[in-house]
Parts: sequence; structure tokens; C-alpha cells
Amino acid sequence: MKALRVAVAGAGYFCQFQLDGWRRIPGIELAGICNRDIAKAEALAKRFAVPRVFGGVAEMLDACSPDIVDIVTPPVTHREYVDEAARRRMTTICQKPFGQSYAQAREIAAIARGAGITLAVHENFRFMPHFREMKRLLDAGRLGAVHSIAFRLRPGDGQGAEAYLARQAYFQQMPRFLVFETAIHLIDTFRYLVGEVRSVTACLRRINPAIAGEDAGYIVFEFAGGATGLFDGNRLNDHVAQNPRRTMGECWLEGSAGVLRLDGDARLWWKPHQQAEAEHHYERGRDDTFGGGACDALQAPVVRHLREGAPLENSAADYLANMKIMEAVYASSEQGRRIEIASFNPDSHAAAWRPIN
Repeated sequence: MKALRVAVAGAGYFCQFQLDGWRRIPGIELAGICNRDIAKAEALAKRFAVPRVFGGVAEMLDACSPDIVDIVTPPVTHREYVDEAARRRMTTICQKPFGQSYAQAREIAAIARGAGITLAVHENFRFMPHFREMKRLLDAGRLGAVHSIAFRLRPGDGQGAEAYLARQAYFQQMPRFLVFETAIHLIDTFRYLVGEVRSVTACLRRINPAIAGEDAGYIVFEFAGGATGLFDGNRLNDHVAQNPRRTMGECWLEGSAGVLRLDGDARLWWKPHQQAEAEHHYERGRDDTFGGGACDALQAPVVRHLREGAPLENSAADYLANMKIMEAVYASSEQGRRIEIASFNPDSHAAAWRPIN
């Protein structure tokens, strides 16, 4: 079987996890990496044995002719980089947040569709082992009729003037932050586990004055099947965990048969109705990388899609639903009202949203 060649755009903090993921997939050859700060690309190339380093994406794509382009850069670059890959008819994975807004995400998806290329979004939370196991138990009927899901986000990395500077300094300047950058993960995960979202009600605020966007908030979800959901998040406090970034928080999934609870160490606990809680043992994945190995768990199906035509869970066209819900969350907080997703028009909602201090 001929190896598939992968070229990676970007050399920031998160790129290390995606390079590690590619290295773990059989039949993959890392062909090149590019970054505007070429010294960062050279450091990662040395660490992960990437043979060629470039200062720009177009130069890399022409020189390497990869089968897959992995874009691991901030949203401001996504339209340009996807366009470069699309003009060369290359299968592409684009990091989330996907573009700078719903409107731009729709433009990027249209570029891929017009070029006839596969464009997947690197939305990796649903590929974390604990959420895959939750889904397996749901599909097996273990929880009975599901009526509620809640996630309490507490990574503890957002306090003080130095917040985020050590890993992703651009976080400080994002005008829309908590939902656009982080809660979008849970929007997608909630849809994966519980189903389509019917409405949202949100209250968002900024606690740390050192950043531009919101860093705390509540979002109430109503799902088409009748269940409800709650995202309760702030990036300032942490939670009980050896590594707060292992799960980023804690989750409760409730049904007629009992409650499934995720703790900060990625352990699952099952409490049958009116019985004692006990640990539900499963394969939790690796502790030495992001999300138990969520990156290679996401990348491998893209490889299977390219080789065998296997379906994608995270195509750009499907991901637009998450972006629409995200825009509705901002509109709900801004307008102080419940937003019905079906009737919501994201194009009529101004992108220049400002958080409550």
C-alpha cells in the first residue's frame, strides 16, 4: 500500500499533537511543514522527523505535492490556506475554530465544494475516548431515555495578565473567545451524543480584564428529541484532576436508567437509578498526549475516507451546523432571549459582539 503524504501548515502549540497523531497512523509519510516563523517549523521538523521546512503554504504544497494538507493555524488564515489546497485539488483538514465566523466558514466550505475536494474540520472532542464510550453506551441503550447532559468546563489556565501567553498568546486578543474557541467543542459533542439542537439561551461575560473576549458563561440547550443540556464554563478556575487539560472539565449524562459521570481524570462512573455508583472501566487512551489520543482518532478516519471512501463525521458542510449554533449563542447573550435555531439567521447577527464585564 502506497504511503499517503501529509503536509502540515502551522507550527504553534497545538501542532505537536497533530504531528504525533500522524506519526501513529500506519501508511502515513510526513512530507513537509511550513510556518511564517520558520524557526518554529524547524524545531518541530527536527522533533518529528519532518524532512522539509518552508516559510509559506503555497511553496510547500507545490514542492511536496501532498495527498493530505493539515491546516493547524489560527482562523484568520483558514480561507487563504484552504483556497491554496483547493486549487491544487488536495484533501484538507482545517483546524477549528473553522474560519472567523459562520459567514466565512460557509465561504470556505463552498470553496472546497466547488473544487470537489474533501474538507474535514479538526474538531477532536467527539473523538476523545471517554465521549466515544459514552456514545457506545447510549447506542446500546444503557442509559434508557436520555433527558439531560451537562458539562462543567474548568481548565484553570485563564487567570491574570499572563493568561494563555505560554501556549496560545493570540487567545488574549480574540474578540469572541470562550464560545468561539472552546465551547464550540461541546456544541459539537452535545450534538454527537444527544442530537440536534432546537434552541439556545446564553449569558456570557468576561472576568479577566487582560483579555478581549468572554471567558465565562452559561448556555442552556434544548434538543429536538426533548432533552436539555447545560454548558457551564469558565477558563479561570480548575477542577479535580491530575491534569486539568486531560478532559478540560466534568460531564454528567442522565437518562431514565441512571447517570453516567465523567471525572477530570477521564474515568467514567455509572450510577443505576437508586443504586450505588461504581466505576465503568474502559480504555481511556494515552495520558501523554491531548485528549487521550483524540488527534490520531480524528485523523485516521480521514485516511480511511481517502483510501476506501469511508464516511466522514466531521465534514466542513456538516460542521456549519455547529457554527450556526455558535452564532445563536452570541445572539442570545447579546439580546437576552432564547433563540430558536431553525428560524435564526446568522447573517443578520453582527459579528462585532462584546462581552459583559
